[in-house]
Parts: sequence; C-alpha cells; structure tokens
Amino acid sequence: MTAPYAASFGSLDPHVTPRAQDDIVNKAIHRTLYNWNTAANKLELELAKSVSVSPDGLTYTYKLRDDAYFHNGRKMTADDLIFSYSRIMDSTKGYPGARYVRLIKGAVDVEKNQSKEISGLKKIDDFTLEMTITDRVDPGYYFFAGTTAILPREEVEKGNFASSPVGLGPFKFKEHIPGSRVTTERFDKFYKTGKPYLDKLEVLIMAEAAARDVAFRNKEIDTSILGPAQYVAYRADPQLSKGILEVAEMFTRAITMNHESIKPFQDKRVRQAINYAIDANLIISRLVKDKAYRATSWLPPSSAAFDKTVKPYPYDPEKAKKLLAEAGYPNGFEFELTTSQNESWGLPIVEAIIPMLARVGIKVKPKLVEVTVLTELAMKGEHQAYIGSNLTGPDSLATLRCYYSKTPRTACNYTGLKNAEFDKLLDDAAQEGDMAKRDELLKKANNLLYDEAPVWFFNYNKAVLAYQPWVRGLQANPTEITHQYPEDIWVDASSPAK
Repeated sequence: MTAPYAASFGSLDPHVTPRAQDDIVNKAIHRTLYNWNTAANKLELELAKSVSVSPDGLTYTYKLRDDAYFHNGRKMTADDLIFSYSRIMDSTKGYPGARYVRLIKGAVDVEKNQSKEISGLKKIDDFTLEMTITDRVDPGYYFFAGTTAILPREEVEKGNFASSPVGLGPFKFKEHIPGSRVTTERFDKFYKTGKPYLDKLEVLIMAEAAARDVAFRNKEIDTSILGPAQYVAYRADPQLSKGILEVAEMFTRAITMNHESIKPFQDKRVRQAINYAIDANLIISRLVKDKAYRATSWLPPSSAAFDKTVKPYPYDPEKAKKLLAEAGYPNGFEFELTTSQNESWGLPIVEAIIPMLARVGIKVKPKLVEVTVLTELAMKGEHQAYIGSNLTGPDSLATLRCYYSKTPRTACNYTGLKNAEFDKLLDDAAQEGDMAKRDELLKKANNLLYDEAPVWFFNYNKAVLAYQPWVRGLQANPTEITHQYPEDIWVDASSPAK
C-alpha cells in the first residue's frame, strides 16, 4: 500500500497523531473499541463482544474480548482501556483524541489536573468495563478514531513507543525506514480466526502522484490513491478502469482562518467575502477534474444533519467587495496562507485562488510546508490561515465540536470561532435523546456555520483508490478510503509477487 499524503509519517504512536497518513499504518498495528463496518455502513464493536446501556442512555457496560492479545503476548483487559483513555487526557501533551475522550464523565477533571482518574470509567472485572458519558450520544462515534487506540501501559512507559509500537492489530511492527516505508508482519494471535490472510504488509511513502502512477503501472505497488489527473487517465484506460474503487468520503476541504491572529478574520463579513470572491466551481471543474462535490457548509452530504436546501456561496466578486468595504477594508488586506503540495487541496488550488482574491483587494502570501508540519502548525495556532482536508464524519455532533468555543485548539478548534448561539445548539443536541430532534438541532448549527463562514467552504472529497487485478478484500471506506482493514485483504495466484 502507499502513504500518499506526505513525505514522512508524523508518528507511529496513534495517540500523538490525527493525520490520515499515519492511520494507514495504525489500522494494521492498532485497534480501537469500535470500528467502521463499510459493508453495513455503520459502526460496530471491535474490542468488545457486547454492550448494554442504562435506561438513561448514559452508562455503557462493555463485555470486552477475552481473546485480544497485544503483540508482546499479553491479553488486553479493562485496565488497558482505562490507561489509554487516561493517557489521552494528559493536558500537558495536547493529544488530539482528547476531543473524543472528553465525552466520558470525569475526563475533563483529569485534563484540568483536578483528578488522577476518570470517574466515568469503572473496572468491574478484567473483561467488563463500565463507561458513563456526559451526553446521550452513541459512543461508537467517539471511540473508533485511531487517536483513541488501546495501548499496553508497559510498552508505552518504556519511553520509545513511537519507534517500536505494540498494538492489538492483525500485523505487528517490524521496521520503519524514515522517509521510505513501514514494514509489518502477520500476528499469529490476532483475535479474528484465520486472519490476517497476508504474511506481510508494507506501507510505502509516495507523496508524489507521478511516482505512484509509475510504480502502479509497473506493478510495483498493489494499491494507489488517485489524484485528479490520474483519475481522468485511469478512467479512460480500458484495463486500469477495471480496478478503480470510488467513495464519497466524509471529508471537507477548506481554508481554515485563524480568527485570533488576523483581525479582519474576526469579522464574518470578511469571511463571507472570501467565500463570494472565489470561483470554487471553476476550480473543481478545471483543477480537481470533478473529483469532488461542492461544499455548502461543514457537514458532508452523508450526514443526517445536512440541509439539501442550502446552496453553496455563489461566485460574486462585487458582493465580496461590498462586504469588505462594510467591514472597513475597502482596499482589502494581506494574509499568509499555509499550504502543502497536495494537488487536490494544496498549492495548485492556492495558486488558482490568489488572482481571484486579488481582484477584490485581498493579497495572499502562500507558505509551503509539509503536510505533517501543516497539522502541527494548526494544533499550535501558528497559522494565519491554512488549506487542508478535514474529517467531517461520521458523527455530526463530534464534527461540529471543532467550532464549539470550549473545544481546545489542540483538539481541532483551529479557527477560534466564538458564537453563543452555536454553542447552545450543540449543548441542546448533546442532551437530546430523540435522534430526529437532535439532527434538526445539528442542522441549525451547521446552517449557522454557513452564515458565520469561519472557513472557505471548498469541496467534499470523492476518494478514488486504484488496485491491481489480483487484490481482493478492499473496502470503500467513507471515513477514509486509504484506511483499509488489512486483515480482510488478500491476493490471488495472479499476483507477480513470489
């Protein structure tokens, strides 16, 4: 497989990294309490055999698997879940998974150093865990992210976990050659009988689309993510077109504006002006080659809280100029836009945006960085604005919390938006037990974001994965197509590998 999003891996410690690039490897080495079942299009238990829920919908009792072994040979127990979630709430580390674990009662107390233990986690016995949460939501949406993986305390406390990770996944870590690849080997004690099918899985770093294309055509790699140019070429090829997997991913591409570092961004009229000034449809057609769907607000079309009646911001530079003048910037202003090389949501898009914004008086200075650096800058707030691709599913409430005023920057609040009405809608949705009413509240919150325009809403991704004819068992995972469950993948006898 290939890691196509950066020229390196950020970390092999899953608690440290929210990057899609790193989770390609983490899906092989680590496991979370829940997983996304692509075939059924829903979340399902992964590290537990069953769960029961209290009448008030706030206490979940998990019967954990008693056949899940870490790669060091030790069985997983309830203590490992308690350790992992407690570790994530260490406020001195700024772990991104804190945005999810915060759902557990008492987790915030640990984060604030007011307690050493999460009160909402109770070990009944080695394989029974009681979890009390603060909101009436499905915890599966919170505990399937790679940033909430279950880790063994004894391995973490050795101090070199990122360079020698130990997990519960179907493959155990063998080697990491920085800038090149991660190699993993089959774990014989994996809890799914007969799996994994493969003996070895390699994830090669290939950030350049041209390099992936050559390697795939030369049959040197088995799967390859396709960018816009390759998408057009592969669809037109009689043979390559037979091995294309497509899915509408739960990702929203956007320019995230830092409202705290650039004064003009504090005025929503300026943010709206940017949305009016950019011809997103033209960019999607010409540059992205229609390998995307135009974004209206933050939530993707697959969300139950997506409002189909809302139309995207139209291209209207004159209205953009009027809004800028009303906000006190008749001559525009200047800002730095951090970007990566990514062809679908990076420098090529920024280069198309620059003249469009210049027409309304806004000068953009591009700053090119690696994708891994981009994420670090966002988490530290060391950006004026950046363009990127953001996971916006499958749970709308968890997704919208990135704009909740109490969500820390390290947990995804990269804009610093503060809106009391929005906060109340999310608070009300969190306490609403009727899912239809909850979705209506979230729809209002998403529509409010449309008006607030904390970001430039670009597109929802259409993900495309090319695969060789001998590869079987791939899934059209809408949460990220490169995040395959490798225990289900196998190759048939036509593979050239010997």
